[in-house]
Amino acid sequence: MQRSPLGGRAFESFSEDPVLAGYCAASIVAGIQETGVVASIKHFVANDQEHERMAVDSLVTERALREIYTLPFQIAVRDANPGSFMTSYNKVNGTHVSDNKDMIEKVVRGEWGWEGLVTSDWYGTYSTVESVEAGLDIEMPGPTRWRGQMLLHALMSRKIDLETVNERVRQVLKLVDRAIRTGVPSNAPEVSQNTPETAALLRKIAGESIVLLKNDHNALPFNRGETVAVIGANAKTAVFCGGGSATLRPYYAVSPFQGITNKADDVRYSVGCYAHKMLPVLGPRLKTVDGQPGVAFRAFTSPESDHGRQPVDELLLDSTDMYFADYYHPKITEDLWYGEIEATFEADETCDFEFGLCVFGTARLYVDGELLIDNETAQRPGGSFFNVGTVEETGIKKVTAGQTYKINVVFASGAASKLGDNEGVVSYGSGGLRIGGAKVIVPDEEIANAVQLASSVDQVVLCVGLNSDFEQEGHDRSHMDLPGRTDELVAAVAKVNPRTVVVVQSGSPVSMPWANDVAAVIQAWYGGNETGNAIADVLFGDVNPSGKLPLSFPTRIEDNPAFLNYRSEHGRVLYGEDVYVGYRYYETVKKPTLWSFGSGVSYTAFSLSNLQIQQRPSEHGQLLLIDVTVENVGQVDGAEVVQVYVSQRTPSIKRPVKELKGFSKVSVEAGKSSVARIVIDRKYATSYWDETRHKWTEEGGIYDLLVGTSSRDTPLTGMFEVADTTWWSGP
Repeated sequence: MQRSPLGGRAFESFSEDPVLAGYCAASIVAGIQETGVVASIKHFVANDQEHERMAVDSLVTERALREIYTLPFQIAVRDANPGSFMTSYNKVNGTHVSDNKDMIEKVVRGEWGWEGLVTSDWYGTYSTVESVEAGLDIEMPGPTRWRGQMLLHALMSRKIDLETVNERVRQVLKLVDRAIRTGVPSNAPEVSQNTPETAALLRKIAGESIVLLKNDHNALPFNRGETVAVIGANAKTAVFCGGGSATLRPYYAVSPFQGITNKADDVRYSVGCYAHKMLPVLGPRLKTVDGQPGVAFRAFTSPESDHGRQPVDELLLDSTDMYFADYYHPKITEDLWYGEIEATFEADETCDFEFGLCVFGTARLYVDGELLIDNETAQRPGGSFFNVGTVEETGIKKVTAGQTYKINVVFASGAASKLGDNEGVVSYGSGGLRIGGAKVIVPDEEIANAVQLASSVDQVVLCVGLNSDFEQEGHDRSHMDLPGRTDELVAAVAKVNPRTVVVVQSGSPVSMPWANDVAAVIQAWYGGNETGNAIADVLFGDVNPSGKLPLSFPTRIEDNPAFLNYRSEHGRVLYGEDVYVGYRYYETVKKPTLWSFGSGVSYTAFSLSNLQIQQRPSEHGQLLLIDVTVENVGQVDGAEVVQVYVSQRTPSIKRPVKELKGFSKVSVEAGKSSVARIVIDRKYATSYWDETRHKWTEEGGIYDLLVGTSSRDTPLTGMFEVADTTWWSGP
């Protein structure tokens, strides 16, 4: 759950709202399992920060744990029945989740009636007897550390009974049987899905996810025939995903500049300012000595001092961001092994060029035989490679346009690292190496160049935001600001061109001190392979934006309810905001936000009317059937997301002002109307967690139902009544 904008893996999460997160998770699980693949839902539970993630104890009240943090999992079980759960690294109220029988056996398997397999996160098993008795079926990864001989010893000494072990075995065999029944061989070849149909679907999904936050004076859509300036560090980079284990190698990825160039007649570019945390990966600019794109990598079992050594493996790699998490070669049998990289670099202009090198292990970088970077002799800890690697060490080389330079890197695996272990940090894989590089610029000059360009064109798009260096597994962000001098660049450009549009790419909120000074703001997230085309589709009106924010954007990080209680302090983090996460807090204390939960505008306009509320019995209680008429009163076809919030009129305990309980996206042609129907399980819409009875409580009384297009815009209101107070548990 996105309790703070600073979470390193916030980009992997769905929302600050548990109901929205639960519906999204259920949809993903259902889609995966339709193919026969077993979905593993993670990370259960309260794994909401990266800082000391293996050691931290998340201290959270029983009520908040149920209403905010386990509820998305509960909804996913109810609606999609995932085949597997993955436990989180952290403790919850004193016990690691993989050792927590109350969470696994009592809640997930007992109350929810779920019958699937529970696996640990990688190296997230901390015991033998405790984890088996808690219901943890598989320790990941293999080979086992805590089971095998240790479990056999526990059985022989009667610290655990055989039937408990057999139950874990049954779950594993059930999963194996399920996999066999799919008909997919265990070592089946991978099949490419890089087809025009897949590309079209990805483009559609990315386009529908984009949120138009403001559009003053109809600055958008752009005119294809007018001049366009594309400015910013994210313009020519396809920022398709955040970093860490969620990152995959795409078949391709389209940058915003590419997408815009495909649509407009006259496109001009300026970088404006750099915004990288580490120098951009150099791989796309390198070739092997025989001219192939990429670098030649050779692996050895002995160090470079062995002059007669021969490589045991040779690879052609097209990326210089290399993490050997699952690298395997049968001749490499020790943790300590060695590598060499050889490549060529052709300078495209005469300049000072900065090279960068960070490593999990040790490394040295040579240019034309000259040692430029030594990241071996004295190493400094940094955030690379899941927080076990070094900082990026850099060196500058003067290069001449058209000249080719030979690049060599000498590498030793993670076992050679001189860095000590970090408390609470997961260390896995056999090493990593990242080579970056960029022209050295004069920041003032680049901003001035961008301003000059902006003043000479009809329309400007600024491509700003974060990337996988800032939002990644292993560490959290330290602030909410955009990197480098981005804010200064945006403000300067906006002063000289009133038709300045800012496209922000991030997976979580960022500060936007210039928001009132620009014509339009687009939140584009990380749009996958087709991110650049999807952004261009919205900019030029081929797609009418219909996305809504799944989380609130505070004006300042200090406004966020988790601000005072986010990092681990001596191994503990207090969830002090309790159930008041995100908009639940902002609306309760009447704290304004920069952009509210659920907000997002369109190139057309909609009117909501004729709210109808019915109650009908169902197998598990009562259903609320909500109908709303949605009229497109503008000139363009579009889609609106109707959002339903519920508020208890006279609660017996303190509750948020209102809570999202359902929604529906409706496409409506210009000048026409449609009826949106939202069906909600009433007990899920009304209940809170009673910490004295340890059950959900649906209190009798009057409930207000508020319907609108964001948490701050709910023009339609109605009410319904619950006759009696009841308590319940289960999915």
